[in-house]
Amino acid sequence: MPVIQPIRSLWHFGQTVLGIIFRHPITGTSVIPILPDGRIVLIRRKDDGCWSLPGGMVDWGEDIPHAVRRELMEETGLDVLKIRRLVGVYSSPDRDPRIHSICVVVEAEVQGEMKVQDNLEVMEIKAFNPSSLPQPQMSHDHARQLQDYLHGLTTLA
Repeated sequence: MPVIQPIRSLWHFGQTVLGIIFRHPITGTSVIPILPDGRIVLIRRKDDGCWSLPGGMVDWGEDIPHAVRRELMEETGLDVLKIRRLVGVYSSPDRDPRIHSICVVVEAEVQGEMKVQDNLEVMEIKAFNPSSLPQPQMSHDHARQLQDYLHGLTTLA
């Protein structure tokens, strides 16, 4: 009988830890990369074939600016010159069909040569004039993020 109580306590602790890890949204970021000529860089995702903003999950011990730079380089080969502004924070539970994630979206001045770096995630990279973006068929809620950006909004959704 005395052994059962510690086992129950350990089981309860394990359930609590797993609940904290798996029942909380994951933090990610999307980047609206602006080339010197004003075009916006998008990637075509392999998982759904749709156009998308570059971005991804924030790694443990990483801040948002570092995640923005890392994800942009990993997906497009481009460098961030300057993060211009916060476009919004998007947290709707259904914004990403894979998981509940909170996405911090920023606009960034970028430079370099566009080249697919992550062949597992990215099929294609292309720069679009703001007037000819591929909408509304985009991954996740990226069409909304781009519309908010183009309208000069800072959104909390």
